[in-house]
Amino acid sequence: MIDQLLRGNRSFRESYHAENRALYARLSQGQAPATLFITCSDSRVGPERFTGADAGELFVLRNAGNLVPPCCSSGGGDAATIEYAVDVLGVRDIVVCGHSDCGAMKGLLDPASAAHLPRVSAWLAQAESSRRRVSDDGEGRLARTIEHNVLQQLDNLRTHPCVAGALARNAIELHGWVYDIGSGAIRQYDPACGDFVEAGPQEQVEAAQ
Repeated sequence: MIDQLLRGNRSFRESYHAENRALYARLSQGQAPATLFITCSDSRVGPERFTGADAGELFVLRNAGNLVPPCCSSGGGDAATIEYAVDVLGVRDIVVCGHSDCGAMKGLLDPASAAHLPRVSAWLAQAESSRRRVSDDGEGRLARTIEHNVLQQLDNLRTHPCVAGALARNAIELHGWVYDIGSGAIRQYDPACGDFVEAGPQEQVEAAQ
């Protein structure tokens, strides 16, 4: 597998990188991403790929379950990444993106399945408030938990002083997404209707109205 990755790097250098020398020359001098993209570590979730973003456009934070621990709950790298993105890079948007068939959310709903993984269990315990937002055990519980977890992480983001300050200045916007692996589609949270709806560019949304 490592040899395959190295062959992939050679192919990248000889094709895409070579065709975009000006872009990478600019990026070698610094970055100015417009969006902090918080998503899961799942190998099936590649934010640059499913959004069509180019190098330098997304500042990405990935962890199991796309969690954002509330401010001051830990001294982990997640808070540092958020602070750097907002206060240094000046991102204009923060996306929290869950995804279908999320293993972390499965573990959250079935703690016994992760009982032999103490670090995983401790990490998922921080998402207990997400589990409590789903009140029933019926069909579709996992999908609802994935959605409510995104909303909970948006609430947690607002506890970070840098985010709260940027929101107060109207300098940043928060977005909740769920990416469907099977279809490739994105659904985004619409506060107007209180639900996740199929996402599209603004001009496409306006044309459909």
